[in-house]
Amino acid sequence: MTVPSPTLAPAASLPPRSRSVLEMIGNTPLLRVRHLDTGPCELYLKLENQNPAGSIKDRVALSMIEAAERDGRLAPGGTIIEATAGNTGLGLALVASQKGYRLILVVPDKMSREKVLHLQALGAQVILTRSDVGKGDPDYYQDRAAKLAATIPGAFYIDQFNNAANPLAHETGTGPEIWAQMQQEVDAVVVGVGSSGTLSGLSRFFGRVSPHTEFVLADPQGSILADHIEHGHHGAAGSWLVEGIGEDFIPPLADFGKVGRSYRISDRESFDTARELLRHEGILGGSSTGTLLAAALQYCRAQTTPKRVVTFVCDSGNKYLSKMYNDFWLFDQGLHQPPQVGNITDLIARRHDHGHSVVCHPDEPLTVVYQRMRLHDVSQLPVIDGDRVIGLIDEWDLLMSVHGEPENFHQPVFTAMSSNVETISPRASLQDLLLVFNNGHIAVVIERDRYLGLITQSDLLTYWRQRVGAA
Repeated sequence: MTVPSPTLAPAASLPPRSRSVLEMIGNTPLLRVRHLDTGPCELYLKLENQNPAGSIKDRVALSMIEAAERDGRLAPGGTIIEATAGNTGLGLALVASQKGYRLILVVPDKMSREKVLHLQALGAQVILTRSDVGKGDPDYYQDRAAKLAATIPGAFYIDQFNNAANPLAHETGTGPEIWAQMQQEVDAVVVGVGSSGTLSGLSRFFGRVSPHTEFVLADPQGSILADHIEHGHHGAAGSWLVEGIGEDFIPPLADFGKVGRSYRISDRESFDTARELLRHEGILGGSSTGTLLAAALQYCRAQTTPKRVVTFVCDSGNKYLSKMYNDFWLFDQGLHQPPQVGNITDLIARRHDHGHSVVCHPDEPLTVVYQRMRLHDVSQLPVIDGDRVIGLIDEWDLLMSVHGEPENFHQPVFTAMSSNVETISPRASLQDLLLVFNNGHIAVVIERDRYLGLITQSDLLTYWRQRVGAA
């Protein structure tokens, strides 16, 4: 029997071999949006999530480090320090690991857990600081990074917000790529602003080759940048959950001269739009991608003549799986509300009758229960027998069972669980709920012997925090 030879693609169609992962930064693909309503326009996505560390910031990280090497500001084996909301840090960590530098990053505590773990896996030292303070506060991430750099001999503070090699990466790299991929026809570019490197670098490039190209700002609600562009002044900044863009001050490198309009995009719209992008176009983008895409879609739909528009998938959504792609996290943030029924069941984060609760059974070994708690980040589980709750088991029960006798991890749940279950009706009041908590119990919501879910003190705190946000 003759086996047919495999058909090989012509060598010219294969990507070039790279001697280093750093050579794979840039030259990212451009994809046209096909399944979302773009009005009369063609909307294209520059897939910066295809960079090796997963974001557009790989470009500026390489540019800033290599500029410092050329200028002698960064010596071999030296220490790099930076303040970052995440993606610049990941790009720096990638480059630093390849070039042999020590890297210390100061990051605000709203950064996703996936980003922190990624940074640490690349060998970076991560210092978390508060995200609820503004510039000038000693805990503000940029001020803290600058102070730290001053205390370490020979340390180089990257300072992306004042580093000319930041916009240069986009002026000499990203801009020419877009221009070539779009066959030299670009009517508008939709960008977000953090350090402002992308906006400023692209503005310089398109200012030379295509002065008619309009720039559109996608700004998170709470940021002061849209107000500054539209009114020339701004009030105090609010807060937002989108990572990497939006500011509470005007970045020193910012060049807003070509920005023709701006859109304020809420966290909810950003996250919803990013999830729509995944469902309809198959692209897993991060939170800022949702902001940019939402603004780009609004801009495209508002046009009366066809235009060719470009925006960015700034980073990969795999860094946000525990946040914006997690319905329970969205619920905790008040951004995802299942249908409300008007009683205390609205406080249940994981409804059992909707198939969302995490439970255990009386004959399961304790080691399985412990692993389940860690996997789902919970500290207690109801014990279910058939349709009935017969007990609760929490971390204290586990500790008391295995303390000094770790072999007891193989014992079944019923040997360690507490049978003292405090049940409550869906029609109970918040005062009734507080009495349950005051007695040291968790509220198990039961309706006609049917288990609906648990309400913890944390759930009630989330409920009141959402009321503050809605006020």
